[in-house]
Amino acid sequence: MMRTRAKYNLGQVVRHRKHPFRGVVFDVDPEFSNTEEWYEAIPEDSRPVKDQPFYHLLAENDQSYYVAYVSEQNLVADYSGEPVGHPDVPEMFGHFDGGAYSLHYQLN
Repeated sequence: MMRTRAKYNLGQVVRHRKHPFRGVVFDVDPEFSNTEEWYEAIPEDSRPVKDQPFYHLLAENDQSYYVAYVSEQNLVADYSGEPVGHPDVPEMFGHFDGGAYSLHYQLN
């Protein structure tokens, strides 16, 4: 049995490596756990491997707020010190310390 350890933590602010968005981690899957339809919609030359952590993000870009599902290989830590403006952040998280949010309660 292979065990995977997530690189990023709940509440941590991250950026996408290739696309212009950032977000706060609110859940982690130890490996891909979305639909095959979603996976197949990614261009084949850009598809991440499935056996790595995938992160659920409250994401934002210049135009909108949304929920993103991103592989660990496509994320980097965000060191901007800027909070994420997604409107759902206050429902899940508390104080922002410049790189991460504290959790209001433990998520499963």
